[in-house]
Amino acid sequence: MNNKYTAVIKQDGDWWLGWIEEIPGVNCQESTHDELIETLKITLQEALAFNREEALLNAGAHYQEELIAL
Repeated sequence: MNNKYTAVIKQDGDWWLGWIEEIPGVNCQESTHDELIETLKITLQEALAFNREEALLNAGAHYQEELIAL
């Protein structure tokens, strides 16, 4: 599945600020636009991996997973 997310980006003085619309808590600050994009990608990947791990731990035993596409 090819997941796409939307980054909201703005420059504030010397800093570039960005966050991912669809995933709360994924936000970053960097000194350049390119660094910000790379950091957002890394942070998003880490957040998704953490969310998956937490969801499976909370499921306990005897669960199933199903893909849901919008």
